[in-house]
Amino acid sequence: MRIGEIAGLVGITARAVRHYHHLGLLPEPRRLANGYRDYRLRDAVLLARIRRLTELGLGLDEVRDVLAADAGKELVEVLEELDADLARQQQEIGARRERLGRLLEQARAGRLPAEGPVSPGLAELLGDMAEASAGLPGPEPAMAARDREMLTLLDTVMPAEEGARLLGAMRRMTEEPGAMERAYDVYARLDALGDADAGDVRVEEAARALAALLPDEVVGHLPDAEPGPGSFEEAFFADFSAAQAEVVRRAMRIAAERAR
Repeated sequence: MRIGEIAGLVGITARAVRHYHHLGLLPEPRRLANGYRDYRLRDAVLLARIRRLTELGLGLDEVRDVLAADAGKELVEVLEELDADLARQQQEIGARRERLGRLLEQARAGRLPAEGPVSPGLAELLGDMAEASAGLPGPEPAMAARDREMLTLLDTVMPAEEGARLLGAMRRMTEEPGAMERAYDVYARLDALGDADAGDVRVEEAARALAALLPDEVVGHLPDAEPGPGSFEEAFFADFSAAQAEVVRRAMRIAAERAR
């Protein structure tokens, strides 16, 4: 058989056959006087086995190990590892589908925030923020939108358990009577300081209002008030005016002192 014939028989491409030769999975057959490869039945059997193993999900390196193993002993081990890996993937897919189902439910009900997809806990918090924002007499403060962006970032990069504790603390904070209204008052104060310097007389009052909102459990997750160069905290404060940054720094110090 020529390469096209054996490839067609096994159900793969001639290019795949050449690739298997290159990797050493399939030995080179003898060649005819005209230089063409001359494949035999044994080559087709081996090629069919390679196809079956790859269809099970084995990588080509694993296929090589299986083919080199004696009496199929390594095949059992590799297949057991593959079965365990598929079980893990199945569990992960199930978890992702469960989360997707919740997101679809939120989206169909019009409750999926623009920053989504996010965790269910953050989606609830952002929903509360959207409701509070809709009740404002004017446009939403720009600082509120920035806060949502930061919460979405933390929701992505923080370990799941730590993120759940942080969101739980923030949810408890927002459930207090008048808490969301006070939060939007602070956002408005920060917006008003957008072009101010750190010595503005409004800084201290805004800092105390912000500190009063921060639960003790949240204080440990706040950025460093004195960030080092190139740090996340430096990037965090870079988006603030001098007065806004000073408000946040003072609020963090006030809250940290209170938590001790």
